[in-house]
Amino acid sequence: MTVWVVIAVPLVIMLFALAMERVEDRLRNVTVRAEEVEEFLEQAQPNEVRALYGHGIGRALELFRLRRLGRAKLRPRRARG
Repeated sequence: MTVWVVIAVPLVIMLFALAMERVEDRLRNVTVRAEEVEEFLEQAQPNEVRALYGHGIGRALELFRLRRLGRAKLRPRRARG
């Protein structure tokens, strides 16, 4: 019986560590930079603030980025040359 415990405990710890590593990788990719949050708080529109309240920072930043991307597309480009 003791032999099984000696074998099982390290295996369980290793499996747990591998699972936590996968969770950590996913969380690392989801992080938001402080500059993005600061810019959002300075320039957010009411619908983006509602998204922050209702769905969290990820959805609010997504709306904020889409608005900025749309504004950049509407800006006329200057001819080079």
